[in-house]
Order: sequence, then C-alpha cells, then structure tokens
Amino acid sequence: MERSFAKEIALLRQGDGEVFEGEGILAITKALLQAGVSYIGGYQGAPVSHLMDVLGDARDLLDDLGVHFEANANEAGAAAMLGASINYPLRGAAVWKSTVGTNVASDALSNLASAGVIGGALIILGEDYGEGSSIIQERTHAFAMKSQMWLLDPRPDHARFVELIERAFELSEASNTPVMMEFRIRACHMHGRFVCKDNKPAAHSKRHDPLVDPNRDYGRICLPPSIYVQEKHKVEVRLPRALQFIASHGLNERFDGARDDIGIILQGGLYNTVIRALQQLGLADAFGASDIPILCLNVTYPLLPDEIEAFCRGKRAVLMVEEGQPDHLEQAVGALLRKAAIDTTLVGKAVLPMAGEYTAETVLRGLVRFLEGSVPHGIDLVAAGRELAALDAAKERAAELVGDELPRRPPGFCTGCPERPVFSALKLAERDYGKVHVAADIGCTTFATLEPFHMGNTVLGYGFSLASAPAVAHAFDKRVISVMGDGGFWHNGLATGVSGAVFNQTDSVLVIVDNGYASATGQQAIPSSSSNRQGAPKLSIEAALTSLGVRWIEVVRSYDVGKMRRTLRKAMTTAKGGLKVIIARGECQLARQRRVKPATARKLQAGERVVRTKFGVDASTCTGDHSCIRLSGCPTLTIKDNPDPLRRDPVAHVTEDCVGCGLCGNVAHAAGLCPSFHRAEVIHNPGAFDRGLDRLRRKTIDWLSGARRAEMAG
Repeated sequence: MERSFAKEIALLRQGDGEVFEGEGILAITKALLQAGVSYIGGYQGAPVSHLMDVLGDARDLLDDLGVHFEANANEAGAAAMLGASINYPLRGAAVWKSTVGTNVASDALSNLASAGVIGGALIILGEDYGEGSSIIQERTHAFAMKSQMWLLDPRPDHARFVELIERAFELSEASNTPVMMEFRIRACHMHGRFVCKDNKPAAHSKRHDPLVDPNRDYGRICLPPSIYVQEKHKVEVRLPRALQFIASHGLNERFDGARDDIGIILQGGLYNTVIRALQQLGLADAFGASDIPILCLNVTYPLLPDEIEAFCRGKRAVLMVEEGQPDHLEQAVGALLRKAAIDTTLVGKAVLPMAGEYTAETVLRGLVRFLEGSVPHGIDLVAAGRELAALDAAKERAAELVGDELPRRPPGFCTGCPERPVFSALKLAERDYGKVHVAADIGCTTFATLEPFHMGNTVLGYGFSLASAPAVAHAFDKRVISVMGDGGFWHNGLATGVSGAVFNQTDSVLVIVDNGYASATGQQAIPSSSSNRQGAPKLSIEAALTSLGVRWIEVVRSYDVGKMRRTLRKAMTTAKGGLKVIIARGECQLARQRRVKPATARKLQAGERVVRTKFGVDASTCTGDHSCIRLSGCPTLTIKDNPDPLRRDPVAHVTEDCVGCGLCGNVAHAAGLCPSFHRAEVIHNPGAFDRGLDRLRRKTIDWLSGARRAEMAG
C-alpha cells in the first residue's frame, strides 16, 4: 500500500497557538483545513502524491469537519469538482502534478475560469520541473495567463505558504477567479514549523448547515452570450480586484538591503536558492538577511506594475531570476519598465540559462556574472570570482579522483517487478515475428524504453498508448503493440484508447500490465485494486473491456514468460480482426514486500516456520554469455569472477536481494538458455521433518558425488 501518514495525522488536529513541526505536505494539508475548505479532489503525481496519501489517511478528521475528499479518476475529474464553487460559497481545492495534469484538466479549467467562482477555488500544483522531474519540461505560467487564473509561487517557508494558502482562498473570492499555487518537490518535503490556528468546519455540508435550495445563474453558464460578458468581466472587474487584493494584503515580499544601486526580483519558490548563493558570496548572513534588495514574487501572475516600478526606480541594474522558458516574467517586467520610462537595466536570461533547473550552482554562477556586469558599489568582485574558481577547482579535483566518466545508471524496474517479465516475453516474441512498433505509456512501463529492453517508440501521455497506435499501424505490414498499466487504463486508456479502437475496428494488440496499483507514484489504490481505503468494490478490467465490445481477451500471469510469449505470438498472428487485449497480471512487488515482510518478521520472532524462496546460478554450468541478464535486467542478477581458472568470462550471479519471483529461471527456460539457474528454499525455524529431509538429501548428494568421482577416476 501507499505510504502511511497515520502517525502524523495527529499534527493536523493541532489548535490555535500550538506549534506545528513536520513535512511540507502535512503543512499544506493543515493550511487547507485552517482555511475552511469544503471539498478536496485530486490525482496522485509527484511531487504532491503524498498530499493525496495524507488526505486519504485523514478521512476521519475530514469527516468530522464535513470536508468531502475524493481520489478522482484523473485530473479532469478533480478540476470538474471545483464547479461546486461556481454557484455556492464553498471553498474547494484540487490537487495534481503539473503541467501534464493541468493539460488533462484544461477543458474543465477553461470553463471554470470563464464562469468564475463565488466560493474560493484553489488548485495545488506539484511544479515538477528540473532534474528531479519525471515529466516533460514545461511551466504552469503560460496556462495561468491564457485562462486568466492567478498564479502563486510561495516562498519555501512553512509559515509563509500556510498563510498564503488562506490568502489564496480570499483572493479567489475577492476576484471571483480560481487560483493556482505551485509547490516544487523540495518545498513539499522540507521540514519546518509554524504556529497553528483552529481547523474550520466546511461552510456547508451534510453535517454542518447543509444547503437547501440550488442556485442557478445563467450568467455563469459558458454559452453565448454569457461567454462574451465573462471575458470582459475577467479584464474589467476580476483583474483590478485581484491587483487591489494582492497589493493591500502584501502577498509579495520586499526585503531591503544595504545596497541601493542593484536589486533582485525572483519567483518565490526560488528564494531559498538565491539566498544560499548570496551567502556563499558573503552577501547574506546565516539568517537570510541579504545585502542586495530582493523583491520576492509570491504571486507571479498577475504582476503589480506599481510594485515593480517602485522597486526598480533608482537602481542601476536588477537581476530577474526566473526558472524555465519562455521568460514570461522578464518580458513582462521589461515592458513595465519601458512604459514607465525607467532606465534600470533588467538582466535575466543573459546571465542565467534559458532552460533547466536553477540549482544552487547555476544561480551562483549567474549571480556572479550579474555582479561583474553591473559593477555595484562596495562589492568585492575579485572575491566573487574566487568563489567560482574554488567551485571549479573542487569539481576538477573530483573528476581526477573519479578518473573515467561515471557509468550511466538509468532508472529501471524494481527487483521482482511483475512488469519486467512482460518485456522479456516481448523481446523473445520478436524472434517469432520480427521487430514491431511499440506504443508506450506513462508509468512504470515507461522504464522498458531504457536498458536493457529498449522497447517503446512513442510516449504520448497517461493512458494514450493505444490511442496513439492506429495511424502507425496503418503504415505497417504487421500489427502494432500498445502497452499501458492498469493505472493508465482507468485514467484515460479505457475512454480514449479502447472505446476508440472498438468504434473504429482497429486491428491492434493491447497489453495491459495489471499490478494492482498506481505504482509509479507510491502504490495508490485504483478502481481495480483488491483493497482500498475507501472500501469501494473492486472493478474488473475484463468486465470493462467486455462491456465496450472487446471480444479477444487473454489473462496471463505476468511471471510466466513462456506463456506470455505464446500469447503474444497468438495475438500477432491470429486471423481474427479487431482489438486483441492481453492482461498481464501480477502484484506490484514493492506492495507485496511491504505486506509480506512485517508478517514474516512476526513469524520469525514467534519462532514459527518460514520458507523463503531464492534463486541462484551454478557457476560451473554458466557459460558467461549473460543473455539472461540482457533478457531480464533484474538488479539482483549480476556478474562475479569465474571460479574456474581456465575460464575468463565472469559468470552470472544472484545477490541476496533476490525476492524469489523466478523471472531469471523463467527467462532461461523460455529462451532456451543454459540450465544454470537453480531454485532453493531457505527454511527458518525448521522442524524435525525439515531437518530429517535435509540429512537425507545431503547423504544422497554425497553418495552421488562419490560415485561420480569414482567413475571419473576409473
């Protein structure tokens, strides 16, 4: 199961004046409850996956407060829930990973932004950008501008972003506009403290003052002529109200410094990184007090012209620290200064990279270049240069110590993952019908595009593999294979891929890897999970497929490589047209280990008999070909020196991390490799029968070994 926050939930019950100390995700949840949120919906995805886990664990508390929580089928469903705030004074929040999640939700968001809201509507976004990102490199900023929704990028400080969440709801209500708030992964998981307020019950719920009469306002329906009025209302009413609220409540922060000839404007989320760079240059102390004035934009859209002009006026140069591209903020600030006839030089992407994450080193280098170009009074530029020289020297020394370039370590499937054998079978099946186009999908299955499988020609989005296949299939002389996980199937694959394939009578093959969870984000429950925190009934993938008219369905145990290979061959060569679906079923090994290990530990402690399956390689039989490694890619299947002095090639070896899934042996058997793999049962707390059987086996082996030695001697 997913990460449990059961112990930390007590922090969410803290009242007025108590001090919260904990992880950022918990602080965000506490802020939502203090703000009087009425409902929350979302879809898991880094870096806010754990926010969904926290909310799932806090169901009792949410019920007490009358807060409705829903784990939505996808981001569009979460965004559609915010429609409750259009006509009613209900504060609602939606959670998902950006920007791909925002793209999925875009239809609902556009309608929501056009209609406007009465109750506050807040979208918590995991701004998944940079080296730690798992998605395409895009920013939320453009979407906020396009739909005229206000975008907050809070300074990473618990007290500040907790306050800003409450202000975000107020801003939404004051301007009748949804608000987006982005959190980078470091902000989500950093630890900090703040002084709590009491949680507020939902304004209206079945438990607290339920609504009686529905409210209908045709002006909030997104149809002509209302949409024309809504567009004008955005510009003429909502935007001025937002600007007034941002200014009067001081949502942005100005930190004055000892210098007055230069300054820094930055996105709130980058504040800590910039302060660290300034500290390294001796321009900020350990408590964050900077010598250089800083304008921290906790609200990156819309900007306050008066605030920007007041900060820049009289300064020789200002550095704009804006992560990613396009440089929306730099262009906007430059235009404001031009209109106000302020001759301050604005420097941004000229000294900082246009693309890529602004790490501490990146910001430090850009800051030094800015100082060298602006030549501010009283700053030792030689010392700043020495800081960079020392950094370069340390990197050069590290390279010398390491020697050659470090080998690449691409991500891969976990040990014992039930998805790995599916791709082993696919590689073996290609021997039967040749190379094929494989439409890949988002999720754990995407790892198959990397070493050692190199399978997957396109990735178009979560659940979109089958939808991306028809045009390719039309151009090939053989069927195309689409692969998606069970999470992708429920997210979008069923509605867009399967329904479209059945409707268009697509002659294609779909492999659904059913491991029981949305595993890539931490084992969250999905509709087909055997158990979930909601207590909802398990839905059947087979029944869903059958209901849409799929007639060719095969269910295969994913670890059975031979049967999977035969089923793939059958699907690729059958004369039967239409969509052919193979469901590869095997529980996520991480989830299984999290369930099995504690139970095993309890049995061992109680002195009960426990049997652990482990696989190994007979070094005397192994040929050193290593085809088994290339076909399985298991992290526990590695190499070691050959014990035979007459053979140079290293032999395959299974480490102690083996979980006994049996893939290595299955692959060796299915591919017709050398019979070097063996299966062993390690018995803890053996009984009398186990000990007797062990003695018998040892005697038998000794007798056979003696007979063999005698035969060889003769």
